[in-house]
Amino acid sequence: MSETEEIMSACSLCPRDCHVDRNAGKKGFCGEDKTVYLARAALHMWEEPCISGTRGSGAVFFSGCGLRCVFCQNEAISQQGEGKIVTPARLAEIFRELEAQGAHNINLVTAAHFVPAVLEALSLYRPNIPIVYNSSGYESIETLRMLSGVVDIYLPDYKYIDPNMAAMLSGARDYPEVAFAAIAEMIRQTGAPVYDENGMMQRGTLIRHLVLPGLTGDSMKILTRICDEFPGIPVSLM
Repeated sequence: MSETEEIMSACSLCPRDCHVDRNAGKKGFCGEDKTVYLARAALHMWEEPCISGTRGSGAVFFSGCGLRCVFCQNEAISQQGEGKIVTPARLAEIFRELEAQGAHNINLVTAAHFVPAVLEALSLYRPNIPIVYNSSGYESIETLRMLSGVVDIYLPDYKYIDPNMAAMLSGARDYPEVAFAAIAEMIRQTGAPVYDENGMMQRGTLIRHLVLPGLTGDSMKILTRICDEFPGIPVSLM
């Protein structure tokens, strides 16, 4: 059994720890078995300016997700399984194609449940542009450590500080502390942000936070915690 097959035989790639045998076609909480599904791969102009720049980010949107956010803007992708099957070899070709189109980076969107396939693809072709890991923040430390030295830029959400809100809106009561620990690991790997002469991020972690209606107080607590615990790390407030 290969390392990838072993990981997929009792999957714990995300904090849900489903331990289902995805090799056998069983689907985890993410809604996916071992087959990689992509919903979209294209130049994306609507990330933060230091990610999309003038030519676009090479966004690769993976199907499925370890959360169930009631406000998800990509529900068809994250919860309904919209997408097409790709092999790791084809995924490597997609990276090459996006790079050739002028992408500033390769932007892996919600890839946690397909990390072994991503690593296999990058072993076949590693683009000469930064690799971005675009995440809900709900990540396993062990899975993030598999990405150490591979990911240049982490782009995590930090959605909630209140477990009750996390449970009600995303079905993940443990989100606040899981995300905090995950972001700490991301920052440990990447260090302080590094930008090129045009202001494009080349390395580092950029935290996103969406201010939800009626939860401005929680947002202030999150921003305070980021300031206190992660000094110098930029925040994209939405």
